[in-house]
Amino acid sequence: MPDRYPHRERLDALWQAELEVFRAARPRSGAEWQRAVRHMPDGVPMLWMAKWPGPWPVYVSRASGAHFECLDAIDHVDLCLGDTGAMCGHAPEPSVRAISEQLARGSTFMLPTEDAAVAAELLAERFRVPVWQFSLSATDANRSLIRFARQVTGRPRILVHDHSYHGTVDEAYATLDDNGAVVSRRGNIGAPVPLAQTTAVVQFNDVSALETALAGGDVAAVLVEPALTNIGIVLPEPRYHEAVRELCTRFGALLIIDETHTLSAGPGGMTETLDLHPDAVVVGKSIGGGIPAGAYGMTREFAEAVRESLELEDIDVGGVGGTLAGNAVSLAGIRATLSHVLVPEAFAGMIDRATEWTAGVQAAIDEFSVPWQVTQLGARAEYSFRSTAPRDGREAAEADDFELQQYLHLHALNRGILMTPFHNMALMCPATTAADVERHTVAFREAVVSLYA
Repeated sequence: MPDRYPHRERLDALWQAELEVFRAARPRSGAEWQRAVRHMPDGVPMLWMAKWPGPWPVYVSRASGAHFECLDAIDHVDLCLGDTGAMCGHAPEPSVRAISEQLARGSTFMLPTEDAAVAAELLAERFRVPVWQFSLSATDANRSLIRFARQVTGRPRILVHDHSYHGTVDEAYATLDDNGAVVSRRGNIGAPVPLAQTTAVVQFNDVSALETALAGGDVAAVLVEPALTNIGIVLPEPRYHEAVRELCTRFGALLIIDETHTLSAGPGGMTETLDLHPDAVVVGKSIGGGIPAGAYGMTREFAEAVRESLELEDIDVGGVGGTLAGNAVSLAGIRATLSHVLVPEAFAGMIDRATEWTAGVQAAIDEFSVPWQVTQLGARAEYSFRSTAPRDGREAAEADDFELQQYLHLHALNRGILMTPFHNMALMCPATTAADVERHTVAFREAVVSLYA
């Protein structure tokens, strides 16, 4: 792949200079890292946390709203927000109060509480499917729906878009090679079986490829993000989702829409904003107010088919759910967050801030004629290292430049701005202010100047 940024010696020098700034400013995080590496690989509780730029991670001491403070007492504007897990902002008061009160009354019973029915009602109102179940993550929800889809259709495979992301679901770690064959993604750890056995893959926005893949009659479910979000934002072309719905109906495949990231589009995600009609919807991360929570909804027909296919005696050992799924604390968090935090009026402000962020990035791109583009999806926006918006996941992936991305993230971090470590995404929460956005606009222009001026 050709370099997206041609001046590598200049980039290396800039990177080294930013590393020195980081080291000088964050000695306490450095000391904590030295302690942590004795008992955790790379000094982090999950290996992917080592992907943050810099010689060691930034260790957080406290957070509130759109900001967090690290051990070195540096204030940061958080535009990562837990890669959507904190889209409601850090420690939102209504969620914290409800979670704390329920925790004091007990956390997990394997029995429902009053919050369960209310949470299900709130989700049904937003996402247009009436029957809901709860999990600890969107990954768990996707796994459950895949198993249910296989159960009721009798078909073995699922279909995903190339470079989509659905958590750590084995079947979704598939991609297309240069010859169009389904293969495992690069870096897929310990894949259990060849992915072509379980999964079909098509490019986003390719109706013809989708029709061909479904015509074989062995696909139980089409699992989609309504816009790709983890390879850079890739938006659907006009009428694409209508075609997906029609093809799923024609060939007897269930349509599952994963709104975990695209909830940024509005209170009901893109299901609401684009008037989509799925058989099932997945949401996760943000709906619990910052604690582990996920949910999946089904049409009544799908839910009844699932329930009728299961024997009560075996319902606890079928591979769906876990003893902590639907626990009382998670449900209290979901009810409070959907009722009082991620409400329609909050989304209006979040989307306004994202529009300002997008305009700031575009202004620097235009000023210096940089061959990049920026795309907005509601309260989320992202720039990529190509001159036009990508049409599918492959185009987005081919525009990647890891070293350039790492430099831009470290440059921002040294100026008190946190971006998502895996791509160039910024997300707004209800507490994000115009001043927070302006901090990024100034820093981003400075980074562009360092690279292109």
